[in-house]
Amino acid sequence: MSAPSKCPTVLVVDDEPFNLSLMDEILNKSYNVLKAVNGPEALELAFAAPPDLILIDVMMPDMDGFEVCRQLKSNAATMHVPVIFITAKNEIKDEELGFSVGASDFIHKPISVPIVTARVRTHLKVKLMQDYLRIENTKLLKDVGEKSTELQQLRDFMWGGEQFVKR
Repeated sequence: MSAPSKCPTVLVVDDEPFNLSLMDEILNKSYNVLKAVNGPEALELAFAAPPDLILIDVMMPDMDGFEVCRQLKSNAATMHVPVIFITAKNEIKDEELGFSVGASDFIHKPISVPIVTARVRTHLKVKLMQDYLRIENTKLLKDVGEKSTELQQLRDFMWGGEQFVKR
């Protein structure tokens, strides 16, 4: 497997400017950081150029993080992008809902810089491996199809297109 050709992009979504600035400060040394202040803006950015990872606040006006995640996971371009919820909500029912709509993880507020950096790094590594496997699987399926076609052409050539039936 070759090394990644570009710096990973992380989309941070939060309606609080302070939280966006804090996350940008934590992540911008290692990643390209995109910022959105609401769900519709996040979806627009993600659909236009899918990021490698999304960190999103659960509680936002108009469209909460759960709904943003639902829409991301229902779109072919963004369905494989890991979503980590950053939230002050710490009830089991909230996490169950988050995982049911497609979240990869949760980070609870107040945030810890080492926790944020470790989880972002871990989920980006997992995504890199999943992307690699998806690409390799596609290549293998294409190769199998080509080999099957070649084998059928060889059979047709050798047997004149006739099928042998065992008696």
